[in-house]
Amino acid sequence: MLRVENITKSYGKLVAVDNVSFKINKGEICILVGPNGAGKSTLIKSILGLLKHKGKVRLGSYDMESIEARRITGYAPETPILHELLTVREHVQFIASAYGVEDWEEPMRVLFDRFDLTDKQNKLCKELSKGMQQKVSLCCAAIISPAMIFLDEPMIGLDPKAIREFKAMLAEWKARGASVLLSTHIIDSIDSLWDRVIMISKGRIIKEIERKSFEDYRSESLQDMFLSIMEEVS
Repeated sequence: MLRVENITKSYGKLVAVDNVSFKINKGEICILVGPNGAGKSTLIKSILGLLKHKGKVRLGSYDMESIEARRITGYAPETPILHELLTVREHVQFIASAYGVEDWEEPMRVLFDRFDLTDKQNKLCKELSKGMQQKVSLCCAAIISPAMIFLDEPMIGLDPKAIREFKAMLAEWKARGASVLLSTHIIDSIDSLWDRVIMISKGRIIKEIERKSFEDYRSESLQDMFLSIMEEVS
């Protein structure tokens, strides 16, 4: 589904992402983990074409920056980017319209219900808390029923019920064959969800793990393994 080849992103002499390559298969949930400043957000933005970079990205048979790829791509950034003077409903409606989604009202109703946004759908986004804004951002990413979803620290600011609903939504996406790249540093929150883990430090991949090999050969938790590897490379 997603193929990343030799992505490098530099800011002057600072190499934020250093020759990163990996792939995510159809229906896989891939977790990108690393300490703060490791380059997770920069890598995701580079893959999406939001930052100029070296390297190639393919989504299925499409170049990642093509209209065809963008039509099937959902994205929720680490900090929600919302128009202050649009209501919650208008945001989701705008995204659905921009992507040519038909019959969006019922899916929107379901999303609002599961994230407790129904009674807030006519509020301006500038009136919402950070956690509520994050919920709106997730709804915008989900309303297009994407084939590939990029989520940058999506659980920050969410309440326990919203986290539960978010995890259920991940399982639903996986069941219909969608692929997910999710960055986080809260490893224990996604321990039961992942198919593939990519550990990143100082802009480089230091470890890539598939669930089957991890379960067959490791007795420690993913978090313990991550902390041990980070100590070795620090």
